[in-house]
Amino acid sequence: MKIIDLRSDTVTLPSPAMRKALSTAELGDDVFGEDPTTNLLERMAADFVGMEDALLVPSGTMGNLTCLLTHCGRGEEVILGNLSHTFIYEAGGMAALGGIHPHTLPNLPDGTIPLDDIAGAIRDDNVHFPRTRLITLENTHNLCNGSPLSPAYIDDVAAIARAHDIPIHMDGARLFNAAVAMDVNVKSMTRNVDSLTFCLSKGLAAPVGSLVCGSRDFIVKARRTRKILGGGMRQCGIISVAGIVALEEMIERLAEDHAHARRLAEGISHIAGLTVQPDMVKTNIVYFSLDTTDISPEKLVTALERQGVKFLHTGRSRFRMVTHYGISTDDIERTLSALSRAMA
Repeated sequence: MKIIDLRSDTVTLPSPAMRKALSTAELGDDVFGEDPTTNLLERMAADFVGMEDALLVPSGTMGNLTCLLTHCGRGEEVILGNLSHTFIYEAGGMAALGGIHPHTLPNLPDGTIPLDDIAGAIRDDNVHFPRTRLITLENTHNLCNGSPLSPAYIDDVAAIARAHDIPIHMDGARLFNAAVAMDVNVKSMTRNVDSLTFCLSKGLAAPVGSLVCGSRDFIVKARRTRKILGGGMRQCGIISVAGIVALEEMIERLAEDHAHARRLAEGISHIAGLTVQPDMVKTNIVYFSLDTTDISPEKLVTALERQGVKFLHTGRSRFRMVTHYGISTDDIERTLSALSRAMA
């Protein structure tokens, strides 16, 4: 029986084209700047998002931390959402390793932070306060239903940041999902940010890796930060070559994942005892809730796993399913059938 793994889009396996490319990648020592495949990927990534340069890192968490440590010094402050991945799911790295103070503001259900809240959170130059050095946005926003941030909203935040001479970092782990969902060029979402990360190993289905993007000067500094964090790799063209295929072949197909997620949400909405908001599903992430005591959250997860479907219990009676490369229309229908049987 095929296992339908909806826990995350990080469980994707490389495409046949990626597997073929892995065996033919031209390699060199990237710490010396001599891996031609990695150099090509970094140029491609920078061009895709409209920035001057890029840097390969092993993970999105390292990418975000690299950017925060490059922007901020010890005792300085970053403004970010209280539901952001960087704040909740990255092991407190900004504080533990960088001495950076997180100033969290409430995220709205669509992943945005109210503009007035951002403006009001920027510190005056006062000896009692940490200096506000960075504003961080997440696009798409994982915990807020995988919501994409619009170019207009990003530009509005940038206007506030520019008025105070503060840079913006974007955690764009699923940035291309956002662009596809909103049917815009990804550069319209990055034109006013100073640094960003995006993952190769989520919706783009590469086996490992993320990119840090920014100005040439920023990437020079970020490369040193990456070295401090232990992220300097050697013949990493075997990673980069899959990333090249991902950028060339896997972006447009993200629309399939979004369609599968909408169908999943629609189907769940008709299952008694489960609650979902189909209109909130904009990309490939579906959150839903259990609103009955007839079955416990733990038993629901176990019941589906016995039927070959994996998904996440994310707290109390809330669950997450994520569609991705390798999940078919039949898999979605089989998942809905499994849910119906479990709830019955």
